[in-house]
Amino acid sequence: MTDLTQLPAWRTLATHRDRLRDTQLRELFAAEAQRGEKYTLDAAGWYLDYSKQRIDAAVVQTLLQLADECGLRARIDAMWHGDKINITEKRAVLHVALRARKAQRIEVDGADVVPGVHAVLARMAAFATRVRAGEWTGHTGKRIRHVVNIGIGGSDLGPVMAYEALRAYTQRDLDFRFVSNVDGTDFFEATRDLDPGETLFIVASKTFTTQETMANARAARAWLLASLQDESAIAKHFVAVSTNAAEVAKFGIDTANMFGFWDWVGGRYSMDSAIGLSTMLAIGPEQFQAMLDGFHAMDEHFCSTPFAQNLPVLMALIGIWNVNFLGAHTQAVLPYVQYLKRFPAYLQQLTMESNGKSVTLDGARVGYDTSAIWWGEPGTNGQHSFYQLVHQGTRLIPCDFIGVCDPLGPLHDQHDLLMANLFAQSEALAFGKTADQVRAEGTPEWLVPHRVFDGNRPSSTLLAPRLTPHALGALVALYEHLTFVQGVVWNIDSFDQWGVELGKQLAQRTYAEIIAGSEPALAHDSSTNALIRRYRATRAR
Repeated sequence: MTDLTQLPAWRTLATHRDRLRDTQLRELFAAEAQRGEKYTLDAAGWYLDYSKQRIDAAVVQTLLQLADECGLRARIDAMWHGDKINITEKRAVLHVALRARKAQRIEVDGADVVPGVHAVLARMAAFATRVRAGEWTGHTGKRIRHVVNIGIGGSDLGPVMAYEALRAYTQRDLDFRFVSNVDGTDFFEATRDLDPGETLFIVASKTFTTQETMANARAARAWLLASLQDESAIAKHFVAVSTNAAEVAKFGIDTANMFGFWDWVGGRYSMDSAIGLSTMLAIGPEQFQAMLDGFHAMDEHFCSTPFAQNLPVLMALIGIWNVNFLGAHTQAVLPYVQYLKRFPAYLQQLTMESNGKSVTLDGARVGYDTSAIWWGEPGTNGQHSFYQLVHQGTRLIPCDFIGVCDPLGPLHDQHDLLMANLFAQSEALAFGKTADQVRAEGTPEWLVPHRVFDGNRPSSTLLAPRLTPHALGALVALYEHLTFVQGVVWNIDSFDQWGVELGKQLAQRTYAEIIAGSEPALAHDSSTNALIRRYRATRAR
């Protein structure tokens, strides 16, 4: 591929940046009376207003040209066709198959994968129905009342986000906990008040060898057996989401209760696979299918809609404009929906593990920034925390505001107040307050500079009628495809994650040195050697 920065559209975007450098959003709105209606899109139940981004029609048109010059259409088709677009691991990338209709055909190496997907979903549904109805009982005959999901990364962030997002749809007499951190206090605090006889563990690890997950799984096994005193109890209180039947059986889990997935599903794209078993247990098979329908609706929109009206494509291209031409280093995601409190954390893995890369598909060093640093917290909490920096700090921080029109809770008046804050924040970021406006309020001259808001800070707003399982599925798929589009433009592999490997390898070596009975010979740098020695000398055992 031609160097991205040498493409005609990239060069033209640089001229647009220079042209708009001193143009304020208030000027763009003044120049286009219908700007607030013009720069909007609707798809899969979500409404996007991107009118408060620092763009005009020429910028949008050139961004669309950039997508064409980068071969986006061909790359989308390649993903849907099961081509091995994860080039470093030689794997297809087919999370879209996880929510495909039964009648669809999606192939990997000539084999249709859709029947296998639906077979696993059917097994999950049968199991979830039994647990939710109280038909699946523990070793002592007690009904399961507590479900603990043990995983890490994509095996935790997706399930816990979905559970919190859809808590209003959950079966309330089932209690759900999530354990991911190898810090033993995570497991201890999640289980300290549980009855082992009423507890079901889901161990989510594709290989069943993930270090942190298996450490917590072994802790769970010991915790259960300390109470129930019978190895046969494991089969009634543990199920696995894995593909390693030998290790699952060795652990004591009945492989009939092992739910598999495939190497064409990346961990951070897996929440709608068997990794979502805890989600299905919480909300039930019908609502889980509604979530899959939302994913599918956004998939269809992304795959078939012209780029100019394509929600993930437009949001991705605007993100590239902000990062590569306006110099933004971060992207804030601000859900004005308390149920979405874990959504920013989920997006951190999705976006930064995918696009936190510094070499192109052919191994050359990139000459431009790639992934923004994604972060965020729910509104209105963030307003009393970091919004000061967003409004008046020295850094440009584009924001995605997310809201729903109808709340799931009963306090509708408070929801009106919540949404008033969302709309006010995006308005304040865009238009700010000038020195003259501050003076007109009677502010003393010495105080005027402190109360000026520069404005011209870009944001987009996403609105849905209601946070339903369908809406959540569509929202997650939107950001999945946004991430893919940005990776295509940056010419990087969004589906590997070699950056997590080195630390894991070094940790295994270091762990052996820490637990060694006698003083080990250390061959790290002087800092790491000193830290290991200090820890060994001071730990309480």
